[in-house]
Amino acid sequence: MESLAQLEAMCERLYNSQDSAERAIAENTLRCFSMNAEFIPQCQYILDNALTPYALMLASSSLLKQVTEQSLPLQLRLDIRNYLINYLATRGPELQHFVVQSLIQLLCRLTKFGWLNDDKFRDVVKESMSFLSQATPQHYAIGLKILNQLVSEMNQPNPGLPTTQHRRAAYSFRDQSLFQIFQISLTSLQQLKNDASSRLQELALSLSLGCLCFDFVGTSIDESSEEIGTVQIPTPWKSVLEDPSTLQLFFDYYAVTQPPLSKEALECLVRLASIRRSLFTNDASRSKFLAHLMTGTKEILQSGQGLAQHENYHEFCRLLGRFRVNYQLSELVNVEGYSDWIHLVAEFTLKSLQSWQWTSSSVYFLLGLWSRLVSSVPYLKGDTPSLLDEFVPKITEGFIASRFDSVQSGLLDDPSENPLDNVELLQDQLDCFPSLCRFQYEACSLYIINMMEPLLQKYSGMTQLQACDRTELSVIEAKLAWIIHIIAAIMKIRQCIGCSVESQEVIDAELSARVLQLINVTDSGLHCQRYGELGKQRLDRAILTFFQNFRKSYVGDQAMHSSKLYGRLSELIGLQDHLILLNVIVSKIVINLKYYTESEEVVDHTLKLFLELASGYMTGKQLLKLDSIKFIVSNHTREHFPFLEDHRCSRSRTTFYYTLGWLIFVEDSPVKFKSSMEPLAKVFITLESTPDAMFRSEPAKYSLIGLMRDLRGITMATNSRRTYVLLFDWLYPAHLPLLLRGISYWADSPEVTTPLLKFMAEFVLNKAQRLTFDSSSANGILLFREVSKLLVAYGTRIMSFPNVADIYGFKYKGIWICLTILTRALVGNYVNFGVFELYGDRALADALDIALKMILSIPLADVLAFRKLTRAYFSFVEVLFKSHITFILNLDTSTFMHFVGSLESGLKDLDSNISSQCASAVDNLATFYFDNITMGEDPASPAAVNLARHIAESPTLFPEILKTLFEIVLFEDYGNQWSISRPMLSLILLSEQILADLQAQILSSQPVDQHQRLALCFEKLMADITRTLETKNRDRFTQNLTVFRHEFRAK
Repeated sequence: MESLAQLEAMCERLYNSQDSAERAIAENTLRCFSMNAEFIPQCQYILDNALTPYALMLASSSLLKQVTEQSLPLQLRLDIRNYLINYLATRGPELQHFVVQSLIQLLCRLTKFGWLNDDKFRDVVKESMSFLSQATPQHYAIGLKILNQLVSEMNQPNPGLPTTQHRRAAYSFRDQSLFQIFQISLTSLQQLKNDASSRLQELALSLSLGCLCFDFVGTSIDESSEEIGTVQIPTPWKSVLEDPSTLQLFFDYYAVTQPPLSKEALECLVRLASIRRSLFTNDASRSKFLAHLMTGTKEILQSGQGLAQHENYHEFCRLLGRFRVNYQLSELVNVEGYSDWIHLVAEFTLKSLQSWQWTSSSVYFLLGLWSRLVSSVPYLKGDTPSLLDEFVPKITEGFIASRFDSVQSGLLDDPSENPLDNVELLQDQLDCFPSLCRFQYEACSLYIINMMEPLLQKYSGMTQLQACDRTELSVIEAKLAWIIHIIAAIMKIRQCIGCSVESQEVIDAELSARVLQLINVTDSGLHCQRYGELGKQRLDRAILTFFQNFRKSYVGDQAMHSSKLYGRLSELIGLQDHLILLNVIVSKIVINLKYYTESEEVVDHTLKLFLELASGYMTGKQLLKLDSIKFIVSNHTREHFPFLEDHRCSRSRTTFYYTLGWLIFVEDSPVKFKSSMEPLAKVFITLESTPDAMFRSEPAKYSLIGLMRDLRGITMATNSRRTYVLLFDWLYPAHLPLLLRGISYWADSPEVTTPLLKFMAEFVLNKAQRLTFDSSSANGILLFREVSKLLVAYGTRIMSFPNVADIYGFKYKGIWICLTILTRALVGNYVNFGVFELYGDRALADALDIALKMILSIPLADVLAFRKLTRAYFSFVEVLFKSHITFILNLDTSTFMHFVGSLESGLKDLDSNISSQCASAVDNLATFYFDNITMGEDPASPAAVNLARHIAESPTLFPEILKTLFEIVLFEDYGNQWSISRPMLSLILLSEQILADLQAQILSSQPVDQHQRLALCFEKLMADITRTLETKNRDRFTQNLTVFRHEFRAK
């Protein structure tokens, strides 16, 4: 670059040019600044001398990339850090906002990456306070920005930092600095309360929120989930949080600010309302905190301040919803002013329900609060009235009325926003509603019936019409769908307060009868012609949801065949028992599968219900008595079920045939099995007789795809040796060659290969020991030969194709399914693999060779990036190291090191299954070394010689893996301690020097005053451990390791 002016012009083009080609040229030219550490002085020169913000931005972002991706010397990082502090102090106030933010991000990234290396990096909080102590608002803002970014940086994992180091740094930061930063934020908020600069207030509020949102215990807090809704504030924070001024500060800020500041103040209050119970000194201090929360929310409810803004309203609903997470009804009623508070919350809830246009999903936080209060009533002791009897019926009626109003307005006509289209989410949202309805069930059910009866009459009357007002019809259907979803939610639970079981069942019957009356109408007259309309599809999905929930309570294996319910149903609509009701459900299933060809959602939902019925032990047997089921089992063709022909419903075929498989295999009848498979046999014959020239045609393609999905479904249903052998004998040897032909012709089409390979993955899976052949049978070996042929055919072809943009869909997906097939075949325990080498059969060798080639064709970064590929890869590698380690050891050293290096990456994976598999593989490798080299006798086997050669070329291999394992044990919270401990002993026993060197390395990174205590921990770790890998010795080491970890981490 000839001059600074030229560089500034290039940076201008990089960040501002509208021409993508010009931007690309600028990016390539300037890339050297972020790729080469030699350019760091030039970046400093740019920061000192450049005049345009874009040149400064280039220097800052380039340094950030270098710090993140390069391993820079410690002194250089300290120099950059000190330079940035001085630079921000002198030039920060005059720089553009985005440049300042980038420089601060660089400073905080340096701080995080160096936090564990040098105590000087930890002085950043003290240096930020020097910014806050200066007179200018600009310096004050920079100080707050540094602390905000530092909290955010410490809380988020970084690509360039191993997870273990991230957690160590985060925990150390939490213990040493986070509380101080939180106190700084509170002090700043106090000082800025009367300041007109909302920007400084926003930074201080954001800092408080960042501290309260910190991941204190290493598990991300999901606000929408009640299970992990408690904020694990550290104990040293107790005094500040018990101080009433802390809580009041955020209520005050809410009162005097506008969004987004007022919303952030409420977010802080939501966090404070969720802090763990055990933080408080005693019950009295916790009650005082609760009373303060109730008083603050009561004042907001009384004044209505800020609730007209939607951001505030939504956050306030969440704040009220938090009362259900951390506090019991018995605690609330004992707070002074409870009566006024519950009145105001009830009024607010009712107003929210009436204002449904913009309350959207916020109202479900309020319903959740009321549901929790109602469910606590049986445990309420004392005479203090809860006042719920007065408000809950009004709220249930208000909710139903609001749903009807929303339909009537036509506001929800947009399918993308209609809650009736997302059945699973809707049922989750309605989870809290049944307890409200059943609180005063009789009155609530009467209200529902009175709302539903006129709609039923109108809808029934429309069946006789040739045509009708479509708008009116869609409104009626939407209202019916809502009310059926509500009834379905009520049927999901049977717990009732203040109502006997018998009377509850009678009311259940009253509500169910109305839904069952509707079913008689939905598929008759005018409605028979409307399967393509969205309104009818929503109504039918509501009916399916009702059947699912009703079945769990009153039909099938776990259900109670209630005499009261069926007695009342018999009086109302003539349904005497659950068998007749089962016939009604199946009839609806058959109608849906026959006539819904354009709605994948309805077909999938119907099949889900069908599978639930068929997979029940009792209901499966009862289904076979029904004529409609006998018809389906014998006639599962596209002529009778057109959805099988629709490509959009192609995935549904697997579920359909999985369900049919359950029904086919209920009876032990080979004759029935063959007759049931006749439709599939015809497809096989058609495809097998298709000439080569026609095999690449679209009809053959979709026939093959459908057949593979169908077979996979049938195979999934074989859960015993008897049923699997029926299917195996039917397929082999007559039909399996078609799979090889399909792969050969369609290897370039994932649309074909994916279902074909997934079928084979299911076919070779030995679940429930179903693949158990007679001792005289060669079927296991024959099956593996077919697997080997298939893998070789696919692997050789897929690797010959050039890569495409969607490399996962085109290549990686097929490869991970192939790895799954081979893994399942290798661990299935139905093949003696020694036979292949003994008789010179290449099936095993070819399968392993092609798997190896496919693995090596994928960069390790991609293996770790795609989670399904990651799981398949490490499962396969574990099997290789366990049962076929000779194959691994016979590889060349670079390939061997590739595999072992990937194991080290896998050990650090957050998925405990993957880290356990890697630990097992490492243990098998180390055990082999210990048994055959450390303790082995000459002459060594060829495999042992190879391993010794590999280790000689990379002597740091085992020490590095052991170091990784110790870092996981000492600095991570992990749930697979037993698995991680196994390879540690194997590695330690390889050489006493490995542990001695590692101990010295770990102690050097700890404070000097802790060395004696930690050295004693290491001594205890190896106490009573002998030089053997027997199970007792391993178990003793695992126990020692648990104690070692606890004592090492103790303060």
